[in-house]
Amino acid sequence: MAQREDVLRLDAQWAQVRSGAARAAPAEAEALLTELIGALREPARTDPECAARLGLRLGDLAARRFAGGDRAGALSAVEEGLRHAQQAAGHAPEYARWYARGLINQGVWLSWPLSDEARLPRYPLGAETGSGPSAMERAAGERALDVTRAAVEVWAGLDQRDPVNRRGLAQAKVFLGDRLAELGSAEEAVAWAVDAEGGFRRLLRAAPGPEEAQEAEEALDHIGRQLELRLRFLSFDSLVNLRAQGLLPEPLLPQAVVAARIQGVAEPEIAARLSLGAEQVGTMLEVTPWLAVWRFEVRGPDGLWNVQEHPWHGVTEVRNRTAEDIGAELIRGFMTSADYPGDGVPWRVRVWWHDEGDPAGARFRAAAGPDTA
Repeated sequence: MAQREDVLRLDAQWAQVRSGAARAAPAEAEALLTELIGALREPARTDPECAARLGLRLGDLAARRFAGGDRAGALSAVEEGLRHAQQAAGHAPEYARWYARGLINQGVWLSWPLSDEARLPRYPLGAETGSGPSAMERAAGERALDVTRAAVEVWAGLDQRDPVNRRGLAQAKVFLGDRLAELGSAEEAVAWAVDAEGGFRRLLRAAPGPEEAQEAEEALDHIGRQLELRLRFLSFDSLVNLRAQGLLPEPLLPQAVVAARIQGVAEPEIAARLSLGAEQVGTMLEVTPWLAVWRFEVRGPDGLWNVQEHPWHGVTEVRNRTAEDIGAELIRGFMTSADYPGDGVPWRVRVWWHDEGDPAGARFRAAAGPDTA
């Protein structure tokens, strides 16, 4: 018993350092955490609280390793920690929460190479992307998706009358949407994000404290940005599916209508399949602009593609026009300009929505030249 009490006192000491309530030099903090993890190992064999705390502290070690650039070391530590956390999760709701949060962190660290510096998907089109993830990165992303789904299940299994559990479930759904988006599953990612959005709005309606309210508002801002991004990568059929399931929020309907129009869907079909009035669709298209970004490239004698200068590499704001409309107009202008290289030289053009990026994400593509099919 004395040993257990000593270990828990050491854990409380670390918690003070971790929270910033107590100061410690980096080396001192590292030594304290190492000592604590070692001290917890023996009692963790039979004591659920010690097992839960060992899982938690191995998670702390993983976070420190990841922050230091040691992703492999972080994944090793969190994997070990989750074994102990899972062992304890069934003994108390708090331990289950610790386990679920550890699973979320593991998913983030596993999927890290699939996002860019702004934590947006590097390959949002999945298998269609021009240069997708390596087999190892893809496998890590699939594993990240699995463990994040497991976290959602843990949170969902807890008492949803407790606002802490409702908030945890909503947060886990946000992370699940992120993991799906990284693997190119944009429609499912939107569905989970909308589900999470509903959870956070319910939390706000329950009049939470200032800290919880701020956290919910920040989460809603994040979800809103992610939804706007993800809608750009959905086919019209996916938009229709989401609308039919009630998973296309009203504020995003104008963007959904614009997305459909960019793809070349006619206004009557947009109205019919999205269950909107014809006048609604027309108004949305007139008042909601989209950014058309284009790039012409001409192949030089050395075989390399050379990006052309303005106006053949540019951006403009347009309304109620398809990507094909923009592309066709650009091609007509290019072919009658002094920059046109002649019929015997290969050239190509792409038009994107909002951002120039992966060729697979272009809304319009055309190529010409003697060796072009």
